[in-house]
Amino acid sequence: MVFSSTFFLFVFLPAVLILYYIAPRKVRNLILFIFSLVFYAWGEPVYVFLMIVSTIVAYITGLLADKTVKGRSKWVPRVALITAVLWNMGLLLFFKYTNFFITNINSIFGSDIGKLGLVMPIGISFYSFQTLSYVIDVYRGDVKAQKNYLILGTYVALFPQLIAGPIVRYKDVEEQMKKRKENMSNFAEGVKRFTIGLGKKVLLGNNIGFLFETISNTPQSDMSVLASWLGIIAYTFQIYFDFSGYSDMAIGLGKMFGFDFLENFNYPYISNSITEFWRRWHMSLSSWFRDYVYIPLGGNRKGKLRQCVNIMIVWFLTGFWHGANWNFMIWGVYFGVILLCEKLFLLKGLKKLPKAIGHIYALILIVIGWGIFAFDDFGKLSQNFKNMFGLSGIDLVNDQALSWLATYAITFVILIIASTPLVKKLGAAVSKGFPVVYSCVVQPVMVAAILILSTAYLAGGSFNPFLYFRF
Repeated sequence: MVFSSTFFLFVFLPAVLILYYIAPRKVRNLILFIFSLVFYAWGEPVYVFLMIVSTIVAYITGLLADKTVKGRSKWVPRVALITAVLWNMGLLLFFKYTNFFITNINSIFGSDIGKLGLVMPIGISFYSFQTLSYVIDVYRGDVKAQKNYLILGTYVALFPQLIAGPIVRYKDVEEQMKKRKENMSNFAEGVKRFTIGLGKKVLLGNNIGFLFETISNTPQSDMSVLASWLGIIAYTFQIYFDFSGYSDMAIGLGKMFGFDFLENFNYPYISNSITEFWRRWHMSLSSWFRDYVYIPLGGNRKGKLRQCVNIMIVWFLTGFWHGANWNFMIWGVYFGVILLCEKLFLLKGLKKLPKAIGHIYALILIVIGWGIFAFDDFGKLSQNFKNMFGLSGIDLVNDQALSWLATYAITFVILIIASTPLVKKLGAAVSKGFPVVYSCVVQPVMVAAILILSTAYLAGGSFNPFLYFRF
């Protein structure tokens, strides 16, 4: 089940909200837990049991990882932590990477090992990181071990953030899992945030994603350099509005149920460096790798050489986390090298230049990065880069490219504006100058219009992908 479906919008969500708010507070976690399992089982009826088992492992290892328990041997928490790491990393390696390893072994050694009939469980990369961070935090003493399985199970299975994040750490919602404030103000803010996210995903992400799909499937004889750049720029906008829209919907849903999830995006395409970009993009993942990989490896505390090695390890793993294809690992190393260069010398030079130059520099590298990320087929990936840089003998511009540019020109303008804080600042200015008009007229009309248009699009269209479901 996806958020951008009419069944979720008009059947599932109203049902869970009604039951949640008419129920006594003491059973609201139970309602969320049951509906979250139904939500997950809707698309993964078998793998819902895997998620339950994973939660049980987190529950037991979390209890055993608590070093404050008197009379417990010192080795017990360490064994519990190692068990949690092996279980969660083992799940990811088995379901996500087994066939990848088999394919590469066959390619290198000429063997004929058959692939396993595995289907990757949806959201496994996210809930594995969440359960692992919980046990690590218990071991570190950052949170108390949760003795109530229902509370921990609700945290792991919570449907607003289960499928594609943001990665919500237990220590950020520990108190909210036990006691939270549901009120009309938060609920209204949640509806607004969810609807804006829905509009970003459906009206913006889907529309420009269709252009990318069209261009990436266009015969080579009809391609041009301009068309190749249009396609990958379209993907650059699609992945942002798709994923940030999903994060907005998750944060909005959280508010409807009394949760405050941390932000996951902060207008990444206004960045003036790649360092800044990764402080603004998928912030929950970046901070997870920083706190649970980079810092434990030594961070920047053990000299420049060790810091450089740590950065490259983190970025290789970041690429590896995204998918079982070499393009994701190349993508991770690509950004790792750029970040390393910026940290060692490039960032100092960028700060001396006009911001516009830094912005152009960042955007070019970001678009090229998404060009690596977009194609898990090496043939398509290499061909696309040859096309982008005029190395395949195609025209610089052709009639088809100009037709696409003319058709999507207004869409591109809207996307550019929507990927900056301009709309937010305009809304804040109107709210400050005309607070009653904004809160009673402008905002409700805007939310209603986005919901109506998004519903109409969903009812009439079939192109509705969620890019991060595959991760």
